[in-house]
Amino acid sequence: MSISINSRIESIQISGIRQFSNQLADFPDAINLTIGQPDFPTPEAVKQAAIEAIRNNHTTYTHNAGLLELRTEIASFFQDTYELNFEPKTEIIVTNGASEGLDSLFRAILEEGDEVILPAPAYPGYEPIIKLCGGKVVYLDMSDTGFQPDPQRLESLFTGRTKAILMNFPSNPTGVIMESTQLEKIAAVLERHQVFVVTDEIYSENSYEGKHVTVAHFEKLRNRTFLVHGLSKSHSMTGWRIGFVLGPEMYMKHVLKVHQYNAICASVPGQFAAFEAIKNQRHVPAEMNKEYIQRRDFVYSRLTAMGIDVVLPKGAFYIFPSIEKFGMTSFEFAMRLLKEGGVAAVPGSAFTRYGEGFIRISYACSMTDLEEGMDRMEKFIRNLK
Repeated sequence: MSISINSRIESIQISGIRQFSNQLADFPDAINLTIGQPDFPTPEAVKQAAIEAIRNNHTTYTHNAGLLELRTEIASFFQDTYELNFEPKTEIIVTNGASEGLDSLFRAILEEGDEVILPAPAYPGYEPIIKLCGGKVVYLDMSDTGFQPDPQRLESLFTGRTKAILMNFPSNPTGVIMESTQLEKIAAVLERHQVFVVTDEIYSENSYEGKHVTVAHFEKLRNRTFLVHGLSKSHSMTGWRIGFVLGPEMYMKHVLKVHQYNAICASVPGQFAAFEAIKNQRHVPAEMNKEYIQRRDFVYSRLTAMGIDVVLPKGAFYIFPSIEKFGMTSFEFAMRLLKEGGVAAVPGSAFTRYGEGFIRISYACSMTDLEEGMDRMEKFIRNLK
């Protein structure tokens, strides 16, 4: 008889993204449009800052919340860029990526049976964290509203067990942003309910039209809003694992306790690299965005020319076309596209059941790959017809 493990972890499956991408080893000639990370190198000055930190023996523990000079620069960035005020000493924690930040945050605020509202389709990493904390996910269906949260639907989901809502705009997997008028309507609903507001804005620097708007701007929500961010997407630093959580002091001191016992502190050379990125390399995301916009426009035009229904993304580096018209599940479509068409895309079902009927294509890859990928996809669809 084997020794039992945590029943919650037994019920959790490997991410649908990974389940699908793991099969790519059997198709070495496929064009891979699944990857959710920039194809740009980390900026040279950022890499050099980490090298210098190592050479100067900056390799010991920092304060659990991170280097104060880094937290101060993070506060300066959010003030300069988004007009948000956070106290560096008490309201900012540097984490091992945004994922660890979310984990520490939810472990600090959730109790057994608490409900978390999650607009969907959604990134598949959210639900497992909530479940491991004993929480329950309640989905807000956005699949038929242009991937925008509907205020009336949101209002209907609140119960006596609702503890938080988790939002992610610009969105993975849809690339959709939330317009300011829509955000005001959502904020008005949230103001009527005493729940935590968690906003994952890891893609905020990858917004293409106008200034990114955030729920953290609303003063009535300020004392219960947590903003999760990081450098993985904005500065092509996915492997550096540097994220940050910003929120009200009265709660952040408890998030810090979880982070302390979970990780002690974020990678110290990575923190020095992050300081350089935030202080001196703020221009980098805009340079990347010029490339992303060209790629997005190309993929969007090709998909629409194929007769595929798709919402034009205005952020992140994903596009989420509908494949419902082809009369098969998203997993079946993605598998056939891979095996018969030589193109790898992620089935929409990887992003909760509300992603069924769609596939996710990442354009965080070269234009050469996108051109070949769209050519192959067009041929595959033509053969289906």
